[in-house]
Amino acid sequence: MKIKDHFLSQEIFEIRETETKGVFKTHPVPHHIEKYYESKEYISHHQDSGTLKEKLYKFLQGFNLNFKRNILAKELYLHAKVLDYGCGAGEFLKFIEEDFTTYGFEPNEAARNFASQKVSKTKILSEIDSIENGSLDAITLWHVFEHIENQQYMLDKFHNKLKNNGLLIIAVPNPTSYDAKKYKEYWAAYDVPRHIYHFTKTGMINLMNNENWELKKIKPLLLDSFYISMLSEKYKKSPLFWIKGMIFGAISNFKGLKNNEFSSLIYIIKKK
Repeated sequence: MKIKDHFLSQEIFEIRETETKGVFKTHPVPHHIEKYYESKEYISHHQDSGTLKEKLYKFLQGFNLNFKRNILAKELYLHAKVLDYGCGAGEFLKFIEEDFTTYGFEPNEAARNFASQKVSKTKILSEIDSIENGSLDAITLWHVFEHIENQQYMLDKFHNKLKNNGLLIIAVPNPTSYDAKKYKEYWAAYDVPRHIYHFTKTGMINLMNNENWELKKIKPLLLDSFYISMLSEKYKKSPLFWIKGMIFGAISNFKGLKNNEFSSLIYIIKKK
């Protein structure tokens, strides 16, 4: 499938299936991919601008943050050690740092600085090698795993950093959801080339059930369908894109209740 970078460059990329069935990769991956993140619209890497769009984004984000925190609260003990890998501007860490011992990794210097200003108890890192092997209870990647090119290398590193039976919690878009099938090449969650990998549910099961990992649970991120559908309608230049996005986002969740193919899925994976 050929997909345009609707968000920034308008360049065309191709998505091809990898050796792991159900896992797809963007081709080509640009040599200087960092330039594809250089936009004031890339909200997670910028401070609050006060615009109506961002206020709405932040309002909905609050629901998502609470949902994510509740997942950790059910799976971990109080003050368990948690690394948020790709923490962006630190919103999730700020939300959970009273309940857990928290660390954040962020490669983008500007976002890392914003995160450091927001949190009070969290240690923000520019690299994770300083974290002792076998010391973490959980590593979270909220819409980050799809951005990582050296996938197996990082999975091995995460495995080393986690305690025995520690958790790897990965949230990624689902290209077999209703909204993905509806919008096809306009589906905003393809987000090429920033999203290097694309994971169906089958793909994640094939990738994560092995001698190192055991996939325990799969949960939906229900609000993602609305945001992704609105952005997809905007890419299609639809009038009243936000109304259409809300409608088709709701339909996607309704369909997901029947087939468990929600717009975004959270995979809770245990280290063996």
